[in-house]
Amino acid sequence: MCGISGFCNFEQDYLAKRPFWEEILNNMHTRLSHRGNDNCGVWLREHIGLSHARLSIRDIANGSQPMVRQVRQAEYAIAYNGEIYNTDELLPALRSAGYVFETTSDTEVILYAYIHYGETFVSRLNGIFAFAIWDGAKESLLLYRDRAGVKPHFYSIKENTLVFGSEPKAVFCHPGFSPAIDQNSLREILGVGPARTPGCGVFSGMREVLPGHYLKYTRAGITDCPYWDLTSAEHTDSYRETVEKVSFLVRDAVRRQMISDVPVCTFLSGGIDSSIVTAIAADYMRAQGETLNTFSFDFTGNDIYFQSNAFQPERDLPYVNHMLKRCHTSHTCLECDQKTLADMLLTAVDAKDLPGMTDVDASLLYFCSLVAQHNKVALTGECADEIFGGYPWFYRQELLNRDGFPWSADMEARCVFLNEDVACDLNLAEYSHARYEDTMRRTPVLTGESQEEAKRRRIAYLNIKWFMQTLLDRMDRTSMYSGLEARVPFADHRIMEYVFNVPWEMKYQNGVEKTLLRDACADLLPPELLHRKKSPYPKTYHPGYEQLLTERLSAIVRDPDAPIAPLINRRKAEEFMKSHKELGKPWFGQLMAGPQLMAYFIQINYWMEKYHLSV
Repeated sequence: MCGISGFCNFEQDYLAKRPFWEEILNNMHTRLSHRGNDNCGVWLREHIGLSHARLSIRDIANGSQPMVRQVRQAEYAIAYNGEIYNTDELLPALRSAGYVFETTSDTEVILYAYIHYGETFVSRLNGIFAFAIWDGAKESLLLYRDRAGVKPHFYSIKENTLVFGSEPKAVFCHPGFSPAIDQNSLREILGVGPARTPGCGVFSGMREVLPGHYLKYTRAGITDCPYWDLTSAEHTDSYRETVEKVSFLVRDAVRRQMISDVPVCTFLSGGIDSSIVTAIAADYMRAQGETLNTFSFDFTGNDIYFQSNAFQPERDLPYVNHMLKRCHTSHTCLECDQKTLADMLLTAVDAKDLPGMTDVDASLLYFCSLVAQHNKVALTGECADEIFGGYPWFYRQELLNRDGFPWSADMEARCVFLNEDVACDLNLAEYSHARYEDTMRRTPVLTGESQEEAKRRRIAYLNIKWFMQTLLDRMDRTSMYSGLEARVPFADHRIMEYVFNVPWEMKYQNGVEKTLLRDACADLLPPELLHRKKSPYPKTYHPGYEQLLTERLSAIVRDPDAPIAPLINRRKAEEFMKSHKELGKPWFGQLMAGPQLMAYFIQINYWMEKYHLSV
């Protein structure tokens, strides 16, 4: 993984002030150096500049970027962030066509595949990626993003200049672009956050290339080109055939993603998703005569303060131990204390350039920094719940039938700190519902299917386009902040395409979520884990964490010059902090309740302060 950035303007000659613009490019990759500090490079021509911060995973010696090739008197260049898992399948046809490869990196394969097949070549790729290609023959810049949106790709356009980067902070290195917010920015943060409307970068004028799309920028302007989306089709396989197909796809995805020139590890939470990935990866490593590194995460004091609840009925540790007996990995259990967790809330904003999932982001950021001391590449169990229907809103009727985002059901909780005038002006409920309706209308329903099955399909589409994207954003920023490449086998587009059309009755049987996945991977898991109820990412139950949040938010609320002061009602905020902080039900996801609401406003205040944002 890496950090990419650059700019393009067909009316400007960057070479006329070459030192100045090369310095801008250097600043860009410096701002993204956490994504890869093994190497860096810049490339500048009359109308285009590319910048790259490299994390060396494939062809460590020869894969430097931006990579430039001359073909038929034309110059082509690429800045690429990601991993292509079917490189070996693409090579024979390209070699037969006469292309001579100077490296073993997937970067060169992508560039030659573009030159050979044209801009729609991206449909041939299996991987996670965001890359920019300069086509000197056509004088065009193309910005690509993978199907699931695993890798980020932000951009902004002003006065015929397009600037792009892996993260917003790189875009702001350009002298013509500075951070600002508008009314919709606040609606995103307060109404749908920590999720984001697909394609929205929250900052004024900031956009993101949509998953499964590429942008084409020429003298004629910019064109948004979709190349992939989920489609509806009748599922004709029997249950046995469906189990066999899922079994193959999951195992094939994990094995493909074990490709690396540096050692690969896995996150092992004790849930079925990470355990499946770990079991396959451990078997793969054992066949190579090597031992897999695994890492689990928890919080100091959870052995004392853990409280069972509907969303998190039990702790993960016993199930981690069951997997270790089966897989015999080299395991490390990592813990985070309460002060570290609270302190990392601000660092998480530095990593994401936006407020996020509060202590979920902060703790994962801390854990990834520790994992990165041992490994450069990690496989995770992310995305299985969105694809196979693991969340309660897939099967609990009151959530399934809600007219709005099921993971953000309590809109009133989002307003408990806000001034009445602010809440009225922003109309968060209307904004959130409009975004929900937009996505529901775009769902590719299947003609003739029942109303109930159509509803399930819409929920699945909604989860993949919204909730899954939020978790992928979290995973990318928290891992890459420490130069750790996190791979997500369940987000393989072949799995998404196939399972999207599997009827709900095959995914959920006898009151057990993800039955299909459990049956497909039953031989990989010990019995105790195979039948375990889903448990989300761990959170701290230590009362000291809530106390720290109360102290820090209280100081912000008492400061009349705090950036969030115009947004909040001080009296309401103080009353809330004096009361019991749990709201009764989460305001986002499954575990973000009262303490996380305080943490979210601490993050919002820091974000506004850091970027000098005013209401």
